[in-house]
Amino acid sequence: MPETDKLSMSALIKGAETAFLSGRHRKQADVEAAVGIFLELLRGFEVLDVPEPCVTVFGSARVREGDPAYDQARQLGRRLAETGFTVMTGGGPGVMEAANRGAKEGGGRSLGCNIRLPEEQEPNKYLDHFVEFDHFFVRKLMLIRYSCSFVVMPGGFGTMDEGFEVATLIQSGKLKNFPVVTMGTSFWEPIRGFLRGEVTERELIGQHDLDVAKLTDDVEEAIGWILAGLEGSENGPPSPAGTSAGLPSGT
Repeated sequence: MPETDKLSMSALIKGAETAFLSGRHRKQADVEAAVGIFLELLRGFEVLDVPEPCVTVFGSARVREGDPAYDQARQLGRRLAETGFTVMTGGGPGVMEAANRGAKEGGGRSLGCNIRLPEEQEPNKYLDHFVEFDHFFVRKLMLIRYSCSFVVMPGGFGTMDEGFEVATLIQSGKLKNFPVVTMGTSFWEPIRGFLRGEVTERELIGQHDLDVAKLTDDVEEAIGWILAGLEGSENGPPSPAGTSAGLPSGT
């Protein structure tokens, strides 16, 4: 797709989700919104091309270098790259930046699916390639579509939304052979306790539904869980870092 077409498409969909969710509209307006959603999907499929197994790392944009979550995500990104995985994040600061930074340091590919927000979220500087989205659900679709595993680190509403959506897709059989790791035991343990207690006791979920994710603080244990979960699937095992075809940089 020519760069001018990409730019005009980006301008067309900018602010589309805010307008779409602002209230009831005429049927024609909803049809036009559907066209905008399709164009954003099309742009994502056009721009993203991930030839090797890819792990997406989710986490807060608000942590800074020196925070344990930042340091852990950086170490994880490096080890994923060294193992042969592309590392994808939401493309912003905080945990996302740390994972992308580690991937670059590990000699791997570093990708981002950024989101436009009222307080502009700028893509971090450790990305080989990124694409920006206006609709949250289109962004999540792309992150899932091109990934074979997720690592969910400490974060707020957005991070939890992403993690629970993946859990729902696995629970409902939409995703198979898709290992999930939650890192940051002190952060996630109270949430897991609530799920294993009240939610499970009332039979709102099954005990086995909680077994889809590995809770750990150990990067090597996380890598092992991912590799074991991908064994025998078309997504693995990955090739050593730096052996696959490259992607163009930029948006």
